[in-house]
Amino acid sequence: MALIGATAVHTRGRTLPEVEDPSQVAPKDARELSKVFFDRLGRLEEGTPEYSYARNTLIEMNMSLVRYAAGRFRSRGPEEMDDIVQVGMIGLIKAIDRFELTREVEFTTFAIPYIVGEIKRFFRDTTWAVHVPRRLQEARVELAKATEELRSRLGRTPSVKELSELMSLAEDEVREAQLASNGYNSHSLDAAMSSGDDGEAALQDFIGVEDEALGLVEDFHALAPLIAELGERERCLIHMRFVDELTQSQIGAHLGISQMQVSRLLTRTLNRLREGMLVTR
Repeated sequence: MALIGATAVHTRGRTLPEVEDPSQVAPKDARELSKVFFDRLGRLEEGTPEYSYARNTLIEMNMSLVRYAAGRFRSRGPEEMDDIVQVGMIGLIKAIDRFELTREVEFTTFAIPYIVGEIKRFFRDTTWAVHVPRRLQEARVELAKATEELRSRLGRTPSVKELSELMSLAEDEVREAQLASNGYNSHSLDAAMSSGDDGEAALQDFIGVEDEALGLVEDFHALAPLIAELGERERCLIHMRFVDELTQSQIGAHLGISQMQVSRLLTRTLNRLREGMLVTR
């Protein structure tokens, strides 16, 4: 343990070896040293300088575990490796904060699942272009394996029924997993696409225009309970005017009141609805 200096950090009558460069401690030495630091960490008060020293040293000494775990995801490409290591460090810190020597298990055995789990969670939460439930993300992986197996066996793309039998899932669940797979990757609206005789066009050229009538849906939902609160005569008045499309004179004749009274009733009722709509927005 050549990297351990002669000085030490005092911790309530005990001393901790002062490691000159914890990140350079060999994995074998780190395993033995970690036991010493974990023993002291469990006796120290959180927030003290001694506690911070012990915890930070443990983190730096065990960074090799993060590099080892991150190596499993090397196929993701070098541009992502820095992010993977950073996320793995979060898993290492969680493992250090939760580890106890009384578990009678090596810290490396305890920490690796935390590190790998944090990395997998990172991929699950950030690599999907559209967020889908976790069960569907997991089903996508199984779907890909089953599809490849059946394609190799049958020499063609398998049907939903064949996938359902192999995966032991209902056909509706297989279809749901297939639909969820579309959320894994996204494409730019400016992506070039073939448009037949017209050459190339952008993806956005094939997307429909906004339907302005859709904006009325929210208004209808807000208006419905307000109309339900009206009296029977007011509701009848609204129905005849805007559903049956009767004139005020026709409404007056039907209700046995003058056109002026119809106009006043309509104005009062519409103002009440308008005020209610403004409150609900």
